[in-house]
Amino acid sequence: MIGKCHKAGAPFGVVALTKGGEVQKPGAAAAQAAEVFAPEAFETIGTLAAITEYAAPQPGFMVVRCSGTQRFRIERQERLSYGLWIADVTRISDDTPLAIPPDLKPVADALDKVIISLASRGVPRDQLPFQPPHHLDDCAWVANRWCELLPLPPAQKQQLMALDNPLLRLELVNDVLLRAGIVKG
Repeated sequence: MIGKCHKAGAPFGVVALTKGGEVQKPGAAAAQAAEVFAPEAFETIGTLAAITEYAAPQPGFMVVRCSGTQRFRIERQERLSYGLWIADVTRISDDTPLAIPPDLKPVADALDKVIISLASRGVPRDQLPFQPPHHLDDCAWVANRWCELLPLPPAQKQQLMALDNPLLRLELVNDVLLRAGIVKG
């Protein structure tokens, strides 16, 4: 699938599993049945990923770098006979830019410090967790970058990224940062 997406310049969808395993392993009893793979279930909201770098240094081995582009909602999904899932999706509009209110400015300031710290440690620009331009004045951009960085449980990240309101998302991220002592109240 990755090779085909790369050749076609097409994105692919990334969704969180709620049930099942990332790597399918047919069991002895299941291998003889029509249902070879373990049951899987997914979140209904995911992210389109664009392949930004691709290399196949040897057969069966790929090195891939991707960038998330846009959220989507799964309308219908189907597992093909060889285990690949396909889906009909509806793209979710990008968040409307929204200025960060003064009481949440410390969240953006803390993210700016993280960016400066990574750059000062000599992390190559193309290996930073997110690339410029940095929109440190936008609720959605700041909240989304924190959602990427914070070691939150997958279900909590999913809930945050599924929110349609970027201000609410930033307020909830602020709560996490306050509890962690990253920002002061």
